[in-house]
Parts: sequence; structure tokens; C-alpha cells
Amino acid sequence: MTRILYFIRFNWALLFAALMVAGCASSAADKPDSGVSPSSSATAQPTSKSKASSSPVSQGPASGSSLEAHREGKTAESGPLKEIYFAFDRYDLSEQARAALRENAAWLKTNPSARIEIEGHCDERGTTEYNLALGAKRAAAARDYLVSLGITEGRLASKSFGEELPVCKESSEDCYQKNRRDRFVVLRAEPSS
Repeated sequence: MTRILYFIRFNWALLFAALMVAGCASSAADKPDSGVSPSSSATAQPTSKSKASSSPVSQGPASGSSLEAHREGKTAESGPLKEIYFAFDRYDLSEQARAALRENAAWLKTNPSARIEIEGHCDERGTTEYNLALGAKRAAAARDYLVSLGITEGRLASKSFGEELPVCKESSEDCYQKNRRDRFVVLRAEPSS
């Protein structure tokens, strides 16, 4: 009987550890990034190199994703959609983020066959699990706002990279702020008939 109980406990421990590694533990969402208290969502926004435009989208699979660029040892290219930025340990949308999302929605409306993936990113502070959960909340906040602006949910996918793909690697507040972002990658555009 003791061996059976040990076996059950061991398997549950393995399952729990796998969930923690995958970033699926719900308790991680309640944990702050670090001992520093969160700031308000009104922050200065880093300058985004990407600009919304009404130019047509190239056909084909995703290009310009942060992961793809990382695998190639490059910096992800700017696309037609603007990035948005977040305050420390926050996922609510600032007025600057809402304005950028309104421009992104306008671009999506002029390119109705385009599908996008929203990448949620965080700075390096906090655990891997917590940052994956926070990145997912940031991507979901942008997705929900785009849906409220009339973009069909089926055109929007989201993914969290947490702290894993920073654009800036220095340990400074300016660098952290550049990493707390949502990035928008055009996945596919089909010719309109």
C-alpha cells in the first residue's frame, strides 16, 4: 500500500512540474515580477519603427516572427503594424497602446484577408512561468481590443514568449521598457476576389 501511495505522489509531482515548466500554473499569474511595486500604466512609450500603412501584404506563410528571426540570429523586421508597450507588471492598455491598436485595426480593415499573430513579450524580471503568463495576458488584451474594434477573432492568433526573446539585453529600465511589448506579425494574406 505504501508503494502505491508513493507511486501516485511521484506521478502527481511529475505532472505538476511539467505544468510549471509549460507556464500553465495558475498560481504564477498572482505573483509579481519582482519586489518592486508595479507602476501605473501611463508610461512613456519607446519609439516604434513600424508604421501602419495600407500597402498590400505579401502572400505566403509567416515571416518576421520574433522566433524565426531569433533562430536566424537576426532582429525581427518591422511590419506594417505598430507594436504596443506596457508598464511594469501590467497588461492593461494605455491610451498610447489603444491609439496604436486603432491604427492597426484600420490597416486590418483595409487588408481583410490578412491574419496576424500577436506576440506577448516581457522584461527579464520575474520567473519564466510568470512572464509566460503575463505575456499571454498582454497578447489577449490586444486581441480583445482589436475584436472590440470590429476585427474578426478568427483573424487573430496570440502567443507568449515571456522574457525569452528580448529586443534589448541591457539591465536598465529603458531596456526593460522596450521588452514589455506586444508585437504584431502578419501570418497570411490571401488575394481578395
